[in-house]
Amino acid sequence: MKSIKEEENINNKKILLRLDLNVPLLEGEITDTTRIDKILPTLNFLTSQNAKIIIISHVGRPKGKVVNELSLRPICKDLELKLSQNIKLISKDVKEINSQDLFNNNDEKIVMLENIRFYPEEEKNNPQFAKHLATLADIYVNDAFSCSHRAHASIDQITNFLPSYSGLQFDLEVSALKKITSEIKKPITCIIGGSKISTKINIIKNLIPKFDNIIIVGGMANNIIKYLGNNIGKSIQEENSDLVIKEIFLLSETEHCKLTYPEDIVVGKDLNGKPQIKELNEISSDEMILDIGPKTINMINNIIDESNTILWNGPAGYFENPSFANGSVEIAKKIIEKNKSNKIYSVAGGGDTVSLLNNLNAINDFNFISTAGGAFLEYLEGKELPGIKALN
Repeated sequence: MKSIKEEENINNKKILLRLDLNVPLLEGEITDTTRIDKILPTLNFLTSQNAKIIIISHVGRPKGKVVNELSLRPICKDLELKLSQNIKLISKDVKEINSQDLFNNNDEKIVMLENIRFYPEEEKNNPQFAKHLATLADIYVNDAFSCSHRAHASIDQITNFLPSYSGLQFDLEVSALKKITSEIKKPITCIIGGSKISTKINIIKNLIPKFDNIIIVGGMANNIIKYLGNNIGKSIQEENSDLVIKEIFLLSETEHCKLTYPEDIVVGKDLNGKPQIKELNEISSDEMILDIGPKTINMINNIIDESNTILWNGPAGYFENPSFANGSVEIAKKIIEKNKSNKIYSVAGGGDTVSLLNNLNAINDFNFISTAGGAFLEYLEGKELPGIKALN
């Protein structure tokens, strides 16, 4: 895989730049600009090299149809403000555009094509569609690591028709994930949450032989608490997970990886209920587990203290309600404290975790924050991502 930084001559070249600008929109307003902010260094680098940039991206899942609410217009406006320059949004059917249509004068440096997922050929990885996109530029750059687990035309097929490179953010994502999966500084700890253990089982199985500690929190931990013979009341749980949990316990023993799960918890009668700290054997049938308790927080903080590398994916509880956010907040504070004294290398990923860290204004207090969801997790599973394979 070759980075665009290694290409010596991009002066006045047209760059087809695949970005992930799939930000949350509410009535046409962007509610979280993290993904936009992350790709600014790539845009600044390319404009400093006097390149002409054609941005390809998507928002939402229009399923191959034009959906006006999923236009890239608000993102285009946000980028214009951040880069202090005009960006032309081209709404014309991309299949009717040719290279001469894009830049009408020398002052134009960046244009943006409308939502690439308005075209069914994109998700079908159609080679003719990719070949047409390639006629618009001289060089292709993928700076959308978070889309690179998808074999789509603007991620995969496009690389067959143009000299292809990774972007600056893409390089950072792969470098950070390599550090925690290949170039490991031990002891290494993974804190993993989420509601379903089945969606993370392959990640856990892939990481157990490499990691010293796996800490399971969030809804996933409820299944373990139940597996150990406790009543979990109305808590979120996954049916038929006993065999999966047994497999995780056996593998962690074989590979000498310490498996940690809650010792005490915080319950409520519902998501807006009053928080109450309880032991695992004290949960009533009308209660739900919504956070980890103080003993568990203390136990996790001790493990973080002894770790040199931390991977965090998934909050410890229902952090959307401040009454049940304490576990997640305390974990974040402990990692930040270790980070500030350069005693740890920390990577956090996944939408909920990034949202939590945004709420705490702690995005810059980790060594690396991955904006990728599915791609981040599939990389950790050990899967080959189509976007990386195509660039290789």
